[in-house]
Amino acid sequence: MIVAIDGPAGAGKSTVARRLAERLGFGYLDTGAMYRALTWLAMQRSLPLGDGAPLGELAAANPVTFDDSGRVWIADTDVTSSIRESRIDRQVPVVAGHPAVRAVMRERQRELGQQGDVVIEGRDIGTVVAPDAEVKVYLNADSGVRARRRQVERPDIGGDALVTDLRRRDQSDAVRMRPATDAEQIDTTELDVEDVVTRIERLVQERLAASRR
Repeated sequence: MIVAIDGPAGAGKSTVARRLAERLGFGYLDTGAMYRALTWLAMQRSLPLGDGAPLGELAAANPVTFDDSGRVWIADTDVTSSIRESRIDRQVPVVAGHPAVRAVMRERQRELGQQGDVVIEGRDIGTVVAPDAEVKVYLNADSGVRARRRQVERPDIGGDALVTDLRRRDQSDAVRMRPATDAEQIDTTELDVEDVVTRIERLVQERLAASRR
């Protein structure tokens, strides 16, 4: 089974997806980490981030992998911590915006999603990467709440800078940040993580029960 969780930055996708995967005993796939890993590698190799073709080739030649501990690898390098640096934050939207990059990454995400029961989170999972996912969820929240959540996650970035970053990312992701027509939409503004996880877990259990009939 594939559980697709989409939504903008700060909506709670990563935390919710990780907790849900733990509860269900599913794998967890953070697609955003894949774009971050590619951005890190491109910067290490001093490639121009505005040119999509060589970045697509770089992605194809260096598929991102996740080990059993959930750590992120690219080009035989553990980049789990490095990809969370603020310099990566600023450049990820540029790299992820290239069609050549997205084509390679989406194919890789589909490959990883076929390796068993998995929770996949990102921005176009239910609409493009896994349109046949058995459960689709779209998380959203008030922009101010999203900014505060990001501040907790990234205390190294100032509040004003985070608000600006969120606005820029929302604009660049506008085409992809839309729920699938059959997605369950959840506003997480006033919900805690466990409440959201419980709601999605219920959807999964209902789908599993229906499939057994």
